[in-house]
Amino acid sequence: MTRGQPPADWTELLSWWDEQLQGMLAGLADPAAPAWLPWTRYEQTTRSWARRQAHETAIHRLDAEHALAGSAEASAVPSLVFDPEFAADGVDELLAWMLPTRAKWDQFDLSGSVLVHAADAGRMWRVVLHPGQPGTIEPVTAAFEADVTVAGTADAVYRRVWGRPSHASVTGDVRLLEPLAAP
Repeated sequence: MTRGQPPADWTELLSWWDEQLQGMLAGLADPAAPAWLPWTRYEQTTRSWARRQAHETAIHRLDAEHALAGSAEASAVPSLVFDPEFAADGVDELLAWMLPTRAKWDQFDLSGSVLVHAADAGRMWRVVLHPGQPGTIEPVTAAFEADVTVAGTADAVYRRVWGRPSHASVTGDVRLLEPLAAP
């Protein structure tokens, strides 16, 4: 990968930028190639980096779509719908990979269980909260009696767990969702 200071001349800058882009793409071509990530739970590979960036980009695209529509209402952007598998992967990334490393668990004095159900993707997660401790998060294969449930299409659940406007159904003690708020 070409590095160094970018040239001051605009024409040279464009060529330099293209070289940087090609170097980055070549470095990401092998999903198993080693890559540094700031999150220690993640496998330190380009695959993990690509996954993280795909969800980061998707959520910020939602933000941009809502800003462009001039509304934060869930119905303001009906044309943007995420694929169920991608959306369910984004739910899993937040619940199973990002939240367990949250440093602020001691701020929450809540206990109970949360069921997160992305119906069209056939995916469910159980989150069990204990005061002041990281929640335990695991995929489950059957619904269970939870203190709060977030359910809907994977797209709606993805939006809800990432704190974006959503049509997901939320029933039960919504206070239990506070520790699960996206960073």
